[in-house]
Amino acid sequence: MKEETVLEQQKVRTVPTDTNMRELGKSVAKLVKEGDVLLLSGPLGAGKTTFAQGFGAGLSISEPIVSPTFTIARELHGTFADGKPATLIHVDAYRLGGEDFAPGQDTVSRLLDELESLGLDEALEEPGDGTVVLMEWGEQMAGVLASERLEVHIARPIDSSQVDDFTSDGERIVTLKAVGKDWLNRLAKL
Repeated sequence: MKEETVLEQQKVRTVPTDTNMRELGKSVAKLVKEGDVLLLSGPLGAGKTTFAQGFGAGLSISEPIVSPTFTIARELHGTFADGKPATLIHVDAYRLGGEDFAPGQDTVSRLLDELESLGLDEALEEPGDGTVVLMEWGEQMAGVLASERLEVHIARPIDSSQVDDFTSDGERIVTLKAVGKDWLNRLAKL
């Protein structure tokens, strides 16, 4: 039995403004293709939705990109860089995987069960033609969702005087982690 090697590489960017965060999202969108899964992570107020707005602009989506926290998932339509139709499934997994599941069930199993009950499991496991999945708060399911993916972690360094200040102002540290050979090649172009 041959052991499988997981290929990973990461790039770290300092993003000084919300405009720069949107530009980064737009640049990443120019690299995506159908079937891609991107996972966004970071604390509240880090800039995940701001990145998603730029990502949507990069896919020429005209609808507003807002956090899907209360709707869990939104389906939006645009186009890929090559002009082909794109469907963005923007998922927020923050509210998924609560305690309403079998005792002893691990978090990943709870999350996957809830995705299945919402009808999102197939879209995430095997995105259809023209589909790209952008999931906020999905880092717990990273390996299960897609063996090839781009993980985007946004850190929001805050000094003690800004602890309760959740504005879009301020510098962010964004780590882009390519998992899988295809994403390694594309991340090199960013």
